[in-house]
Amino acid sequence: MQIDSQPEGLKVGKLAKQAGVSIRTLNYYDEIGFLSPSRRTDTEYRLYSPGDIVRLQQIISLRQLGFSLDEIRDCLERSEFSLRQVTQLHISRLKEQIERSHQLLNRLEAIATAPAASVTIENLLQTIEAITMIENYYTPDQLETLKQRREALGEDAIRNVEAEWTQLIAQAQAAAANDVDPASESVQRIAQRWQELIQMFTGGDPGIARSLNTLYQQEGSEKASQGMMDATVFDYMGRAIDIWQASGN
Repeated sequence: MQIDSQPEGLKVGKLAKQAGVSIRTLNYYDEIGFLSPSRRTDTEYRLYSPGDIVRLQQIISLRQLGFSLDEIRDCLERSEFSLRQVTQLHISRLKEQIERSHQLLNRLEAIATAPAASVTIENLLQTIEAITMIENYYTPDQLETLKQRREALGEDAIRNVEAEWTQLIAQAQAAAANDVDPASESVQRIAQRWQELIQMFTGGDPGIARSLNTLYQQEGSEKASQGMMDATVFDYMGRAIDIWQASGN
């Protein structure tokens, strides 16, 4: 697969604008050696080559598919892992999501055309949307696994975890609002516990973890968390967790 090239390469600001990513994200990828520009001008401006842009496309696709930073690094280090393979993987996942969306659409249309009941159709649709959003991203097997984990943990443990999540998100929100360095010890403690709670939810199942990440990427953090967390906190904790993972945890 070939891409159009620009002989001089793209500066970081132009790449960020054209690719729809933030300069902060590109700087972070450069800082951790994840995506470094191949060239620099005489005045030390960074220039991204076509090969760098291919790597960025792979990273963005894999992130949207729910892969962790370490998993993406492993994929990119494989010589046989090409742009075409990543693109085909992304296409397959999107087709699965489209199929689930069509199923959901058919279900909603059937309800919308049903005779009116005591509950308004608008309220009913809102309720169904909240329920089926989860079904749209997890396979039936994953949903069954999550159900079994919830039953194994018990309702008391679930309520305790939900309360802890509320506190943890509040701590992250305060840190983000005060512009605390995501690499600081205090934020890294939040990142560690954040990952521990996610591990508790997923049971260490990488497929469930990817589905969870895809849910947040596609639906947005505020909707996926049912209003508990906005995009600012989600992005901030994403950087903190990337740093935590890069440190070998």
